Amino acid sequence: MVIRSNNDYKIKVQDISKSFGNVQALKNISLTFEPDHIYGLLGRNGAGKTTLLNLISNRLYADSGTISVNGESVIDNDKALSKLYYMSEKNCYPESMTVDQAFKWAANFYPGFDRLRAKELCAKFELNGKKKIKQLSTGYNSIFKGIIALCVDADFILLDEPVLGLDANHRQLFYKSLMETYSDNPRTFIISTHLIEEITSMLETVMIIHRGEILKIDSTENLLKAGYSVSGKADTVERYISGKQIIGVDVLGGLKSAYVLGELDRAQVPPELDINRMDLQKLFIRMTENNQGGEAK
Repeated sequence: MVIRSNNDYKIKVQDISKSFGNVQALKNISLTFEPDHIYGLLGRNGAGKTTLLNLISNRLYADSGTISVNGESVIDNDKALSKLYYMSEKNCYPESMTVDQAFKWAANFYPGFDRLRAKELCAKFELNGKKKIKQLSTGYNSIFKGIIALCVDADFILLDEPVLGLDANHRQLFYKSLMETYSDNPRTFIISTHLIEEITSMLETVMIIHRGEILKIDSTENLLKAGYSVSGKADTVERYISGKQIIGVDVLGGLKSAYVLGELDRAQVPPELDINRMDLQKLFIRMTENNQGGEAK
């Protein structure tokens, strides 16, 4: 159980920029991760998600800007970093260790590590604690790292592609275990993943990064209400979307589908047009196909 002396814990990222040679990975990023919240950090490959998580966890240094936890800089600051746990695609444990030995090692860095919970999760996932890390498949390596992430007593858990290599059953079991952990011991989870459809129901807030910049931050509920598609004969669709914010268009013969940002007023929709709500994954895809939506001409 995480015990806090106050409710002020938060990660604050302010005006962060980071370049690798001539490639600018992040451009003046500013955002805040509040306590006891589940965030989805979404972006296409190369958008800057992993760079941001590495900067927050002090595995990289920013070119400019500041990152703090509860008002304290994360740069070489063990006190601030002890509030974080970062599960990355890279395995940070010696491969000659067994799973059980790695759990003991994790408990040295996070004294509140829940070893009983780790044992229960190993049984659920059928992970043999006596196996060496180097013997684990890609999927079971993700399970191993995920169990540690769910059992540490950190206030902020950063998960970068946490279900990499997992089959559908194990992915669902991981999501269920995460939600049980969150319910039993609330803390903040920041989940970066490509499997958007699978985690939509878990997310409270979505942060979309596109080409190193923040494209959108909003509640999942608001985002799911924010977009819809309209389909029908091309000329009818064109008339309907005139002046609206369009984030994508598909054309097939004389038929057209347009993807619209904004409130839907069904009374204004011609009866010959079909209207459908966009799920979060479709909305994300359409929003990141262009830097910005524009008005239909």
